[in-house]
Amino acid sequence: MKTAGIGAAGAMTTSALTPENCPAINDIEPMKITKVESVRFKKGGFMWVRIYTDNGLVGVGETYNGTNSEIGVLKDRAHYLIGKDPRNLEQIWKELYRQMAFQVTGGAEMRILSAINMAQWDLLGKSLGVPVYMLLGGKAQEKMRVYNTYTRGWTIDGMQMETDTEKITRTLLDKGIKGIKIVPYDGVARKNNGAYISPTDLDNCLDWVKRIRDTAGDEMEIAIECHSWWNLPCSLKIAKSLEPYNPMWLEDMMLPDNMQAYSVLARETSIPVANSERLATRYQFREMLEAKATDIVIYDLGWCGGITEAKKISDMADTYYIPTATHACLGPVQWNSVVHTATTLTNFWIMECSNYFYEDTFPHFVNNTPSPVNGFITAPDGPGLGVEFTNEPYTTGNATVELIAGG
Repeated sequence: MKTAGIGAAGAMTTSALTPENCPAINDIEPMKITKVESVRFKKGGFMWVRIYTDNGLVGVGETYNGTNSEIGVLKDRAHYLIGKDPRNLEQIWKELYRQMAFQVTGGAEMRILSAINMAQWDLLGKSLGVPVYMLLGGKAQEKMRVYNTYTRGWTIDGMQMETDTEKITRTLLDKGIKGIKIVPYDGVARKNNGAYISPTDLDNCLDWVKRIRDTAGDEMEIAIECHSWWNLPCSLKIAKSLEPYNPMWLEDMMLPDNMQAYSVLARETSIPVANSERLATRYQFREMLEAKATDIVIYDLGWCGGITEAKKISDMADTYYIPTATHACLGPVQWNSVVHTATTLTNFWIMECSNYFYEDTFPHFVNNTPSPVNGFITAPDGPGLGVEFTNEPYTTGNATVELIAGG
């Protein structure tokens, strides 16, 4: 035993990575953040955070376009980044989170932290010349299936659900996309403030669902988005009326501030309950999982804490054998971040997309938008997030660039 122990110890010593037996270690150079910029857009609904380094690399992250509050947070916190090595992802995330928690970490703070974190992952991948998904553990799957979101005011190939439900269903099936998310209850919710739904309203709101089922049968999966409008009794009624149509899930029926109410809903309906793009950090998702308040975890990389936190949320959900899905209604940088992250997850369920974004909006900002092929999407193989930007937003006057820290 003693001899075996000595041998094992010796083997460990001789196989340790050192500059002598691993020359690549000598190629790891220090990197420091020198400048932080914001890029705000008049059109697009998103903003970028650009992080510059002393070796010439630039990382880009993205979040939502509630820019007055977010720019304020960035101005308050960006000075902390100057001089830091952006590859120290965990250290920077935790320190910024601790700073922000003194002011009760919330929306604007988490959105900025999410964008900073995306930019850091972009820099880490670029510094090593590899795509982000490789740094997150490699491909757990070669491609991810997608569903297409429709919400009021959007179009799918110029069509709207109110008048073209059957055509939209057939169009998506022709593209190989076998899932759609719809919002049939929002109009009634606004009318009644989410407090009451009548038997007539219940029946009328099933119209889109019935038309999709009549057109595609069970070949098209249907997700129901409720935008957190409803109280518990209405949520239970809606769920009961939908059960014969076997939806893929019920998403964000109520506000996510009472997980006990959600645990009742999840227990009382046979439809999977999906929750919630409105939560941030693994800490809030832990409470949801412990309360048995969801069947599918949904998060948004633009406000949950970025790529670092999304991976932790997914891994934590996996310990409960609960799948994860992503909210992806932002811009091209978040879109790429979602694709990279989802590629690495063994418990990934399905990915949100909308041709309204990847066909009509993103090409104005980037040259290489990942787009679904036959209902599936794959991660780009370029270094970092793999985003190739166009000059169009800047030449058309759509973008406002502001130096936040450094110079």
